[in-house]
Amino acid sequence: MGMEKNNVDVLLIGGGIMSATLGVLLHKLNPNLTILMIEQAAEVAQESSEALNNAGTGHAGYCELNYTPQASDGSIDIQRALTINANFESSLQLWASLVESNDLPAPEQFINRTPHLSFVKGEKNSAYLKQRHQLLRSHHLFKEMLFSDQSEQLEAWIPLMMQNRQGEPDLAATYIDHGSDVDFGSLTRHLVANLKQSNQFSLFTNTSIKQLQKAKQWQADIVNHQTHETKQITAQFVFVGAGGGTLPILQNAGIPQAKGYGGFPVSGQWLICQNQNITQQHHAKVYGQAAVGAPPMSVPHLDTRMINGKPALLFGPFAGFTTKFLKHGSPFALAQSIQIDNIKPMLSVAKNNAKLIQYLLSEATQSHAQRVETLRTFLPQAAESDWKLAQAGQRVQIIKQGDQQWGTLAFGTETITTEDGSLAALLGASPGASVSAQAMIDIIDACQHQTLKSLLPSQWQKTLKSLVPAYGESLIEDKTLLNKVRQHSHEVLGLFS
Repeated sequence: MGMEKNNVDVLLIGGGIMSATLGVLLHKLNPNLTILMIEQAAEVAQESSEALNNAGTGHAGYCELNYTPQASDGSIDIQRALTINANFESSLQLWASLVESNDLPAPEQFINRTPHLSFVKGEKNSAYLKQRHQLLRSHHLFKEMLFSDQSEQLEAWIPLMMQNRQGEPDLAATYIDHGSDVDFGSLTRHLVANLKQSNQFSLFTNTSIKQLQKAKQWQADIVNHQTHETKQITAQFVFVGAGGGTLPILQNAGIPQAKGYGGFPVSGQWLICQNQNITQQHHAKVYGQAAVGAPPMSVPHLDTRMINGKPALLFGPFAGFTTKFLKHGSPFALAQSIQIDNIKPMLSVAKNNAKLIQYLLSEATQSHAQRVETLRTFLPQAAESDWKLAQAGQRVQIIKQGDQQWGTLAFGTETITTEDGSLAALLGASPGASVSAQAMIDIIDACQHQTLKSLLPSQWQKTLKSLVPAYGESLIEDKTLLNKVRQHSHEVLGLFS
């Protein structure tokens, strides 16, 4: 018996927020497209998108100080914060449209208003935060941001964190009321559930890619882990959104655009509060400053979370070094990813980031008492017995060729597309899920002149603009448009108090 063959228009590899978002967008643009999603786990949203595996922050640049770095001359660059904020607004617009069309359920099932704060200590840090506030608030995207270094105001914003701080000098915070907590696992499951209502969509779980190669079209040999059944999928367009699994798949496909890329895996852990009396006293996402030598996604934060409809209080993340690319993946993934074309960049990153590796190893070997001591910079009264440790997700940071073909370590997300636009992939981490709508729109834009041209109707841009009203325009430049779309999406999603 030969291998069973299936032909589809679109193959989505990975069952996370990115594939789910792209699937919904393409289905909306052309309901007749045949779409297949494959996921190696038993369910979708089990890796990077699962609630405990990410920060759950609607990343908008409101509280994340690593998005507004300060140069040696004291100047602060706010451009990345502006870009991330505008991109997050695209996600909010899409989610609001899908709620209004009943393609998503009531918004509180996946997004909840949660104030965003930056919190610092010390005269120098307070001066930085005040300067950052002045720069950001002068832009219409951040016009509602507040700043205070007065204990009375800080007690009103973060009462739990201000306990036992009598007389502590030089505390300061910024505050945005309409920040959000997003359960990306729940959101992903709802998006996929909506797709499953169409006869044009199929989902294969417990399924992995054995081989991916391009002939006239893309051919993917897949295998079901449980039945060991193999199939060959032929697709016109392929998207690889497999988190830490993306790089090995691209290497398997042998596309030239992936040459030189490597992966630097980082694990994470949370402290979770078990005392409901404490949990009920804190309702905010409060971000501090990263420790010296820490990777940018390891900025400490104390967060109110809604996970599968239940409130929780988390602190972290505590980073660690790992050789896995996926939380439930192989410990040999790092070694297996080393190839002739990326060995120089990877060796270069290992050599030039010795302090980072040392930091990650020290984080991974901390005791519970040491982690709680770190928590006390946020909660001076924290007791060890009130907190337990939970494993967060894996992040694979991008390693790519730098100057003279040696490597650089890139923190962020990066899109790869083949020259003919028939395959696209997403590598990297933060801000990741928060900007999923804009990331997938960018992929459609990048590929629509080529492979997607035959798959999308002539009016697809009009349809996309009905889903994301600011599509094709700049929220950074257009204050009137920002006010209009933000008012609408925030009202629909319950983000205004």
